Amino acid sequence: MTPDGRYYVVKGRLWRCSDPSLSEDERGRLVKELMNARRTVKKSKSSGDATELRVARELVNDAKVKLGERGAPWWKDGSPDYNRKMVVNTPYADWYASLDDQCRGSSALPQGSDRTARLVTPQACSC
Repeated sequence: MTPDGRYYVVKGRLWRCSDPSLSEDERGRLVKELMNARRTVKKSKSSGDATELRVARELVNDAKVKLGERGAPWWKDGSPDYNRKMVVNTPYADWYASLDDQCRGSSALPQGSDRTARLVTPQACSC
């Protein structure tokens, strides 16, 4: 996770973390909503139903906006949003370059966690 807690890094790309002001219950509810929407996307792709797929993708986007991972940034200091940008092309480039290889690889996902854990509670690298 970036030092300011706004992003985690996957394959050199910044991804916005969930809004830390969400309660644990609310975050959990929204993650379940997101996972259900993603399952619907998968089902829609298999069935070939283009309308269902479009609606399912909208549900995924809606859940991500509610989580703070998309849409207007959840921070209020006016800093720009670097979501989905390559970290080397952002002000985080020096921070990222300073990480050793092991830490750089673990900045995307804390050791022992799963994909859902990353969505719910990304953690800073311990390096």
